[in-house]
Amino acid sequence: MKGLKFIVAGILFGIVMSKSEAISWYRIQEMFRFQAFHMYGIIGTAVVLGAIATYLIKKYNMKDYQGNPIIFTPKEKSVPRYLIGGTIFGLGWALTGACPGPMFVNLGYGYWAILIAIGGALIGTYLYGLLRDRLPH
Repeated sequence: MKGLKFIVAGILFGIVMSKSEAISWYRIQEMFRFQAFHMYGIIGTAVVLGAIATYLIKKYNMKDYQGNPIIFTPKEKSVPRYLIGGTIFGLGWALTGACPGPMFVNLGYGYWAILIAIGGALIGTYLYGLLRDRLPH
């Protein structure tokens, strides 16, 4: 029963992604070709909401579902890590037409070909875990 709220949140996330057309390959291609503002509006809204949520979590010293305090630790600032990681992520996003969250929404819609992208994402994550110590951080 404790996990029910996370399942409900996931279902709501999927509904929002599908109704906003954020899972649409065509919308993602429009974004990468700078032909439409639609996806930039969705991403911008997510960034603003994330900033507000982070502010509120810090201001009210909120705790996670187990009662532990939520702590934000600053990351090291390094140009190569963001250039290399962002380029790899962006290429994968542009080639598959889906980022990690909407991939599973597409699977829920019955687009079985997305399993190839999900498999590639899992392999990439595994390879990152293997090579993490040798990559620039």
